[in-house]
Amino acid sequence: MIDDRPVLDDHLHLDPDHHRGIDAVRDFARVGGTHLLVVNKPSWHLGVKAETGDDFHTVFERTIEIVEEASSELEGQAWPVLGVHPGLISRLVDDRDFSPEEARDLMQAGIDVAAEYVSAGEALALKSGRPHYEVDDDVWAASNAVMRRAFEHGADLECAVQLHAEASEDMTAVADWAEDAGMPAHRVVKHYASGRLEGPTPSVMSDKDRLETAAERGEPFLMETDYIDDPDRPGAVLGPKTVPRRVRWLLENGHEEAVELAHIETPADVYGIDTEATLESEQ
Repeated sequence: MIDDRPVLDDHLHLDPDHHRGIDAVRDFARVGGTHLLVVNKPSWHLGVKAETGDDFHTVFERTIEIVEEASSELEGQAWPVLGVHPGLISRLVDDRDFSPEEARDLMQAGIDVAAEYVSAGEALALKSGRPHYEVDDDVWAASNAVMRRAFEHGADLECAVQLHAEASEDMTAVADWAEDAGMPAHRVVKHYASGRLEGPTPSVMSDKDRLETAAERGEPFLMETDYIDDPDRPGAVLGPKTVPRRVRWLLENGHEEAVELAHIETPADVYGIDTEATLESEQ
């Protein structure tokens, strides 16, 4: 730990079958990390060629298994975040000859299955979004429909929804869609965010420039690495030691309030988790 503080990485992936898996968790814990939100890897990375929503069970069950292992390595706790990667729509339409509407239906069915795990208390939150690259209008519309389905579940289950989406500092329109579905906008989390964002809660990539912007802004935010645990893409994003190291850097530079905001207050408001209490229960 870092001065008995909880330290949460809000978004990373673990692959125990093809790369480092639990060793990455040990690296995180060794430098002071205590809590993790582990997002399932894209279904195709696990060799799953989904035909129905039920086919996503394999992806979700494997994620839950590695999260249980991760929690045993931490002084705090790890939680699963389950859903369907928005990039799947391109693989379905471009590679498997799905119509955008057929792809939408399959991906919504996958979101429905993920929501069952949240309802059962086996997952903390949902993941959805839309492509961060240019797509045809009908694919864009289908992707937005998948995301709206996730918001409907977020409203019913009172859980957060993490979004993989295009780079932006203003996603108020998307936050409005969540509120239209009955879900509070602050429970929409923009993964891979910059330090400034209007609408959803930003999960800020933990490079110093973005974090300094977020800290000085003083608005709720989270910290993440988006560690992908992929042997074919080493160094593609930030490593698992990054968040604890950046917490130390923030503290050294007088940003204690920002650290409490990112690792205690915002996780409580967005996910309903108590990072301090879960830390104490492990001691």
